[in-house]
Amino acid sequence: MNKNFLKEMETALLVEREKLQGELARVSPHAATASEAFDADYTTLGDKEDESADKAASIGDNLSLENELSSAMRDVESALKAIEAGTYGVCKYCKQPIDEARLRARPTSTSCVACKKTLTQEM
Repeated sequence: MNKNFLKEMETALLVEREKLQGELARVSPHAATASEAFDADYTTLGDKEDESADKAASIGDNLSLENELSSAMRDVESALKAIEAGTYGVCKYCKQPIDEARLRARPTSTSCVACKKTLTQEM
């Protein structure tokens, strides 16, 4: 794979990692560091019933968002490790190169379009 393209993807992934770290810190402010698991600490739900309901709803929303952001962070970290290992841009199923256009659209892709379609039965 072209060194300039790999550098472009690495830069895009580093920018995305920084963005995700900021979003995770906002959603889960009690996390020790951005690279660790983000477990929010919600010890007080409120003294009144309506405060408790509002807080519980907010916790549910935050936990869902936290899970999505953490998953995206894992994908970014995996892609960065693949660049480092020299395996970035290779389909994990057929071992063929993933098209650069796909990687530009989704830098964390681990499968080529053909394998993804097969997996999701979009033939």
